[in-house]
Amino acid sequence: MKNHYTKSAAALCLGLAVLLGTSCSMINHPNQTAGSYIDDVTISNSIRARYIENKMVSAYAIKVETLGGVVQLSGFASSRDERNVAERLANEVGGVKEVHNDIIVK
Repeated sequence: MKNHYTKSAAALCLGLAVLLGTSCSMINHPNQTAGSYIDDVTISNSIRARYIENKMVSAYAIKVETLGGVVQLSGFASSRDERNVAERLANEVGGVKEVHNDIIVK
């Protein structure tokens, strides 16, 4: 019975990942609960939405990943200002504990 629930949770996770356009990080982090995974996906998607709304940040050039409320930004920015704005916008999202800014300025 427990195995059935584990498979169902994994299928639900994969389905959510496909719907939200993200990878299923629970596969890489088996100790993460479904609730914390959904929280992390929500944080990442909220940050991406802010990037899309902001004319200064390229939502397509910056990758956002979240694990346990810790956000990692990577990719490329055209200026130092864009890099800083991307970090500030990420920090403003509810549930974010910390932001690691690994964005490279071209």
